[in-house]
Amino acid sequence: MIVQKIFQRAVKATVAATFLATTMLSGTAHAGPTLDKINQRGTIKVGVGTTPGFFAPDSDGKWQGFFIDFGRALSIAVFGTPDKVEFTSSSPQQRLPALQSGEFDVLLSGVTVTATRAFKLGFHFGPTVFYDGQGILVRKDLGVTKAADLDGATIGAQSGTTGELNVADFFRKTGKNFTPVTIEDTGQFIDALESGRVDAITQDSSDLVGKRTQLKNPDDYVLLPERLSKEPLAPAIAGGDDRWLELVNWTVNATIQAEEWGITSANVDTFLDSDDPAIQRFLGEDPSFAQELGLDPKWAYNIIKTVGNYGEIYERNLKPLGWERGYNSLWTDGGLLYSPPFR
Repeated sequence: MIVQKIFQRAVKATVAATFLATTMLSGTAHAGPTLDKINQRGTIKVGVGTTPGFFAPDSDGKWQGFFIDFGRALSIAVFGTPDKVEFTSSSPQQRLPALQSGEFDVLLSGVTVTATRAFKLGFHFGPTVFYDGQGILVRKDLGVTKAADLDGATIGAQSGTTGELNVADFFRKTGKNFTPVTIEDTGQFIDALESGRVDAITQDSSDLVGKRTQLKNPDDYVLLPERLSKEPLAPAIAGGDDRWLELVNWTVNATIQAEEWGITSANVDTFLDSDDPAIQRFLGEDPSFAQELGLDPKWAYNIIKTVGNYGEIYERNLKPLGWERGYNSLWTDGGLLYSPPFR
């Protein structure tokens, strides 16, 4: 039995190598303009933000975070290694024009999917990787427990984001008044709140959780329970390259599907002998699936082995900040994460 398994593994490896050579040749011909540029350049250019847990350089200057891990997963899908990716911080005002002009191949900066950005600006979006909502961070000494208590308050919102419209819509619906203060630089949010220039600041709750940790006295501030909007955050790319879009889509889906199957970076090798045909296709043991996609048969295996599944990415980067999974749980656990089938 052991000899038979070794023989089967050797045959699979030989077939996979043959398929890989074929897909590498066939894939180049229909790569698409973005992938052509990426392959010629040798790196993927990714626009990111600066929020602890999501994207931030460590003490050695190496980028770390939830969205950063998806950038590395893309590098693995394209190049077979996590290191051929270049992260550049870009403000909300700069990031969308930079994507349009070709400065970035993809934005992993917490971009909200909206109809205007899809139709008017011509962006394509990958799967939602984080279900967020706009929140309000307020000084505790104001004694408010809900957003409606902020009648007459001065609230800071960042220009160039969906936050300005969302907070205005909220106060209009509730019949309350507020004084908006537009803040250009996200770094000035903290100064505005600590100096008393504003009573509260509003932004995606994911960003506010990170900003709270940067305050001198985080316990003096509270994130109110309401969410003023739906903010599905997804990778964004410029329109006109369907193949690049699909590679982004299925790279994200691979991390979600792996979690659903219980495949982790630690145990992925134990699944190589799975009798499940879907898992065999997913991990490249059956290389015919990857041939149809024009990818390395081990692309999904390498992503999970190196970066981990969605749950691992979440736990590693966001759990330390106190984030619970909530809507970002698998659909089987009451959340919204759901991968289409790998077939």
